[in-house]
Amino acid sequence: VQLQASGGGLVQPGNSLRLSCVASGSSDFDYYAIGWFRQAPGKERERVSCISSSHSTGYADSVKGRFTISRDNDKNTVTLQIDTLKPDDTGVYYCAARRPGYRTSTDISDYRYWGPGTLVTVSS
Repeated sequence: VQLQASGGGLVQPGNSLRLSCVASGSSDFDYYAIGWFRQAPGKERERVSCISSSHSTGYADSVKGRFTISRDNDKNTVTLQIDTLKPDDTGVYYCAARRPGYRTSTDISDYRYWGPGTLVTVSS
């Protein structure tokens, strides 16, 4: 499966952004757990959210209440809605998938398939 994240940009604090992750190359998208990760300048990549094949969701404590993840299997797409953006949300955002049939995980090393990231910059 190939993943492509998009939707990043320069936004002011307090605004919203919607990131999309589109999958291709697989007819089994329904079975993939998908995670969103971000990497801030000079920091390690961290998981921010994930969604299972059954639409169960998980969030990092730092983004709970501001980030919403969802998926549309008919469109092979996972969306990350980001509200009330903060400067600390700045970073490159990546989507990644586990192997089909596996549950979501908070461990970045469990995600096998990665796409190129999309840059989000939160600044006034």
